[in-house]
Amino acid sequence: MRALTVLKPGLLTTVQDRGRVGLAYLGVPRSGAADLPALELANRLVGNDESAAGLECTLTGVTLRAEAALTVAVTGAPAPVRVGGRDADVGLPLAVPSGAEVAVGPARTGLRTYLAVGGGVTVPPVLGSRATDTLSGLGPAPLRRGDTLPVGPPYGSPAAVDVPALYELGGAVVLRVHPGPRVDWFTAAAVRTLLAGEYAVSPTSNRVGARLTGPALARAVDAELPSEGVVLGAVQVPADGQPLVFLADHPTTGGYPVIAVVDPADVPRVAQARPGTAVRFTEGVSGWT
Repeated sequence: MRALTVLKPGLLTTVQDRGRVGLAYLGVPRSGAADLPALELANRLVGNDESAAGLECTLTGVTLRAEAALTVAVTGAPAPVRVGGRDADVGLPLAVPSGAEVAVGPARTGLRTYLAVGGGVTVPPVLGSRATDTLSGLGPAPLRRGDTLPVGPPYGSPAAVDVPALYELGGAVVLRVHPGPRVDWFTAAAVRTLLAGEYAVSPTSNRVGARLTGPALARAVDAELPSEGVVLGAVQVPADGQPLVFLADHPTTGGYPVIAVVDPADVPRVAQARPGTAVRFTEGVSGWT
């Protein structure tokens, strides 16, 4: 039986893929991997299509047992990896004998580590995706000890070499932002503060959004805003003036004004930022002033 058995699920390990694309008009969030380039790289390394489902491990890793001979790859936040009790490399395809344990340890830097397996994790799809959505509850539940994850037949041969995502983890995060649809609801001083101030990732952050603490952003318009559509990377500002960057499990609508939107290429950076990490915003395009 091609499968993985969960021995230690870690703090939060979920099944993820590219998510539920194109269903926002029905109120269905996209979800999917918080650091999608990392999961896509892991899939390429084991010979999968990039859309295959794998595992997203938050901070503390995961331990699995292979119920058949499989190929796995670990990417994203760097972490110690052991296969059958021996040290193994991240960013490379790894042969796992039947019955051997695959142990991914705590992330050394960054927040989220990804594990792909040749053939993909083939839990039943929900609305076209196998992704776990922690906000709506769609998709499989977070992994628990004793769970069995079915694995599909191999897509193709493991890759001999590939190129990792071109960003470093562990330091201050600089995010390029574009003006949001409600930037005019904020004072000119608030916009300057957003682009010049420094924030820190709050411990209350999750897959829905990275909550930031730092200089408050003052509003120029105090009216109530009817709920309107929001997108991945939207920088929403609640009543306390502290910005929130929406991540993979963000809702499809929100009732607070969006001052800016993070460039899609930079969203994985904030998705990998641990609590306490410094975050700064910079202009992604002209037109802010």
